[in-house]
Amino acid sequence: MAANKKLLVLPGDGIGPEVMRETRRVIEWMDRRRMVSFDISEDLVGGAALEAHGTPITDATMQAAKDADAILFGSVGGPQWDKLGFDLRPEIAILRLRKELDLFANLRPAIVLDPLVDASTLKPEVVRGLDLMIVRESTGGVYFGTPRGIETLADGSKRGFDTESYTTAEIERVARVGFELARKRGNRVTSVEKANVMQSGLFWRQTVTALAAREYPDVAVAHMYADNCAMQLVRNPRQFDVIVTSNIFGDLLSDLASMLTGSLGMLPSATLGAVQPSGKRHALYEPIHGSAPDIAGKGIANPLAQMLSFAMLLRTSFDMEEDATLIETAVTRVLASGLRTGDIAAPGTTPVGTEAMGAALLAELDRMAA
Repeated sequence: MAANKKLLVLPGDGIGPEVMRETRRVIEWMDRRRMVSFDISEDLVGGAALEAHGTPITDATMQAAKDADAILFGSVGGPQWDKLGFDLRPEIAILRLRKELDLFANLRPAIVLDPLVDASTLKPEVVRGLDLMIVRESTGGVYFGTPRGIETLADGSKRGFDTESYTTAEIERVARVGFELARKRGNRVTSVEKANVMQSGLFWRQTVTALAAREYPDVAVAHMYADNCAMQLVRNPRQFDVIVTSNIFGDLLSDLASMLTGSLGMLPSATLGAVQPSGKRHALYEPIHGSAPDIAGKGIANPLAQMLSFAMLLRTSFDMEEDATLIETAVTRVLASGLRTGDIAAPGTTPVGTEAMGAALLAELDRMAA
């Protein structure tokens, strides 16, 4: 494969650089052994960019993101920046990327690998074989709606406010992503909102219902309130195939679903934009575990979610199914061998750190490619 696919790497803060370092080793392995190469650039983002440039993400980095075919993102944030104003928080970087690249569909799989059935806090019979996908709308809703702010009232007290707002087009385009994914999976979509108490939720339900009847009559559609969905994810998660939901509910439910698998350190994600007339589609891939500042620099972070995010990148942005499956299979085999970072450790397993887990994955890839 010619090195004409532009890949922007943004390690970020906390454990981001540590887990990205191991993923870069996998990318280098693919260049050597699979003849797969990329035009790679790397830049600062989040707190690292704040320290160097006084902003969570520079205009130059944003332009590089717009020019890239895909972005591999680490994590941002840390307690040293918690007291900064809202517009300077490291997390503004990811919000700006989502907004300016119009990355509206966040895909968060929750898959329980056989070797990790016992890592979940739920009973094995509840989570064994779990494979669900949460599609979260990521550029609208309460995180971006206006008006928003903190105001001083006439009596001197204050009021904080945000606005939950969705248009027909915003709901339909993310729902289409969910329906198209469902057609390749179990052909079932659960649309999640709070239609019983929120006007935006009622509008969401009406819009998804109309879209399903008009364009996806072959897909089984169910509707569920967000609080009930949270309960059902813990009670019987295998009832779900694809969940489509709003920004705030997707944020909460995907983190809940991640713990069904045993660890945030195991789960990748993708955030996709619309397919442009040229055929290009902006896309950002990141693990959902965040910067984990409490373990940053200790060499104990789990790098597998970052590596699985790269596998998602290969499959979704570059249609490299074989290479993506190769990495995913190697991850499963390494875990089956009993190696574990601290977040997924269990009695009888072998504890390893970030670098050792990365080395084990490379060794497995070597065996598979022999």
